[in-house]
Amino acid sequence: MSRLGGEALRQGIWPLADAAAMRALDRHTIDALGVPGELLMESAGRAVAEVVLAWLPPGGEVLAVCGAGNNGGDGLVAARHLRAVGVPVRAALLEPAEGLQGDAAAAWRRAREAGVPLEGPGWRAPERGVIVDAVFGTGLSRPVAGAPAAAIRRIRQARERAGGALRVVAVDLPSGLCADTGRILGDAVAADATLAISLPKPGLALEPGRSLAGRIAVARIGIADEAPGVRIAAELWTRPAAGARLPRRAAAAHKGSFGHVLIAAGSEGKSGAAALAAAGAVRMGAGLVTVACPAGLAVVLEVKCTEAMTAPLPDTGEHAFAASAEEPLLRLAEARDAVGLGPGLGQAAETVKWVRAVVPRIPRPLALDADALNALVGQGALLAGRRQPTVLTPHPGEAARLLGTTAEEVNADRPGAARRLAERTGAVVLLKGAATVSADPEGRVVVNPSGGPALASGGTGDVLLGAVAALLGQGLPALEAAALAAYVHGEAADRIAARSGASGLRAGDLADELPVATQALRQAAAGGPRLGGRLAAPFPEP
Repeated sequence: MSRLGGEALRQGIWPLADAAAMRALDRHTIDALGVPGELLMESAGRAVAEVVLAWLPPGGEVLAVCGAGNNGGDGLVAARHLRAVGVPVRAALLEPAEGLQGDAAAAWRRAREAGVPLEGPGWRAPERGVIVDAVFGTGLSRPVAGAPAAAIRRIRQARERAGGALRVVAVDLPSGLCADTGRILGDAVAADATLAISLPKPGLALEPGRSLAGRIAVARIGIADEAPGVRIAAELWTRPAAGARLPRRAAAAHKGSFGHVLIAAGSEGKSGAAALAAAGAVRMGAGLVTVACPAGLAVVLEVKCTEAMTAPLPDTGEHAFAASAEEPLLRLAEARDAVGLGPGLGQAAETVKWVRAVVPRIPRPLALDADALNALVGQGALLAGRRQPTVLTPHPGEAARLLGTTAEEVNADRPGAARRLAERTGAVVLLKGAATVSADPEGRVVVNPSGGPALASGGTGDVLLGAVAALLGQGLPALEAAALAAYVHGEAADRIAARSGASGLRAGDLADELPVATQALRQAAAGGPRLGGRLAAPFPEP
């Protein structure tokens, strides 16, 4: 796991603090640094009130639905601050007030003394205004039940009935979500906005949590960002942080300055995969690209890949790589800076044998995708024995086969699955899907905030493989190459979706958008990271 603190934030890297880390940071702030818990709750509640005011429609009222823990205390403080500025506000307690303890009990007493109307579990939702979801924070670890489950259901139904007249602002994360994975624990609130307290949680960056969170901001209330022995589960890069990692393009540079990438791909009926991977490498800035392909496809690919060279290799007679292509490929790889292997290879027995023979011997940084990954199921030793950096780019099904599990289990904990696969293979893993995750064997995890359903189109993964290989060829470390390629790839898709909608994206158009996305990220980096004062926005707008 990563250890990140204030310096990372200044670079535009947000730690994603899981429930255990957040508890430890909170205790360190109170016990070791001497900051009173009531002061932290007061700061959190005031920040929640600021966000509520931004979402409150004219003439609307506010209802804070509060659980028994500190999350509920934050909601009670927010209600008191809102009443102080003249907002019609009520607070609903889901548990008897006598059951409140510590700072939450103090918040209840102050709200009552300030004249905030207090209701019980039979609360009435406003027809117009804002519901503050302060039922659960990071402590939820099992499916919701009882009064909290009923409250979550009523919040969701009230929002749906109001048709936009009633907004929901969640405190820390929407109630019912697992803070660590973003999974729904029985039932969950759908929020219009979520104000994470101190640091964002992994569950806000992972689906379905991110979709349920709406617009996400972070309240910097004074909890320490680091403490002895505390490890951060994952990290998230802002646009400036991603842009700052792009390779520099010196004025005196030439095509040899930016790496020569070898793409080994294609089989009968899948020449397009090879062409798209080559386009991804070209558009991600590789100086030179060569496509190694089965000899029977060379004429087709020479037409499709006008910016790349082709290298026909021995094929099986059915336009797939033959076992005898091993030494020719290795000679090509020796003269290049990075290799991308896998798109459209097919699963012919001889091609599988060829993949298993060349992977441990390729003497350059290597990115593997698609059928190259399928050929390596049960062959982890071939990857572990590599001496050069390796990046695997599986989708959940491919990752599941490599791990011996199911795609459902992979998606249930995407950072955990990526981390396990990286540890098992010694490679960096770029786990594709909703909220792409990159992980290295040492446990560092980067969750990607860009991209969306527009990428659910054939060939986009081939473009990503080419982009990863291009960045490896330009000298980036494996984890940075994987995470940065994912960010640019997603940024390009987001830009296309903003112009044309989220359906119908062509992978070729995605490749062509990569330079535009790259330039936008460079410009974001030139402006530098912005924490935005006490309230900050770590994620791109949904």
